[in-house]
Amino acid sequence: MSSETCGWSEVEVARHSCLVYEPNQTSEPGYTIIYLHGVHLGDLRDHPEFAAEFDRYGLRVISPRTGRSWWTDRICQEFDAQMSAERYVLDHVVPEIKTRWGVQAPQIGLLGTSMGGQGALRFAFKHPGQFPAVAAISPAIDYHTRFNEGDETLPGMYADAEAARQDTAILHVHPLNWPRNIWFSCDPTDTRWYGSADRLRMKLAALGIPFECQLELSAGGHGFEYYRQVAPEAIRFLFERLERERLRIA
Repeated sequence: MSSETCGWSEVEVARHSCLVYEPNQTSEPGYTIIYLHGVHLGDLRDHPEFAAEFDRYGLRVISPRTGRSWWTDRICQEFDAQMSAERYVLDHVVPEIKTRWGVQAPQIGLLGTSMGGQGALRFAFKHPGQFPAVAAISPAIDYHTRFNEGDETLPGMYADAEAARQDTAILHVHPLNWPRNIWFSCDPTDTRWYGSADRLRMKLAALGIPFECQLELSAGGHGFEYYRQVAPEAIRFLFERLERERLRIA
């Protein structure tokens, strides 16, 4: 099935590729999701279960392709020699959403899986006014643990594992300035990333920051088998919270 017939298309934004999804019928407020992909560059076009949920709520989606950048504000040569993945999203993808669809904050939500999940959380914690609603599936929060395991991109972005740790999503949580709508999930059998998701749960709870999480469901560990199982909950959360944000400022 071609990308055109299933609602997906590929566009160029500031010299880089983005995937765009147009639902069968767009929600009247025009809510739009920025989807951040994982380190294995998984493509949502291969997983129609996500498109079914986007259609259910009339959500447009744009998915930047930034290689194994870990969605940081560091230069990743695999993506771009002069611009970080974070600046690309903020300076080019967000304006593209406004130009293409006339949509801007707070009508934009963040969705990510694995590497993209931690990136979505970091973006929301760093820029809560711009991204008030975030859903992270299997977020690879403690990505610094990959630093000495043969990762090909992290050593080019950070001096050492500790420098990477200081840039993880948990350390960007601000006790007085946080996104109002946070959801994340992780399979308890996902031994690589579950611990950091649970630590995020504990930190948010200790600070009194509202959030929702799904840390009990076991459905395949880490990967799209699990992502597909929790996608309906994650995408419903984003739609309902974007609607809440709209009514909040109406």
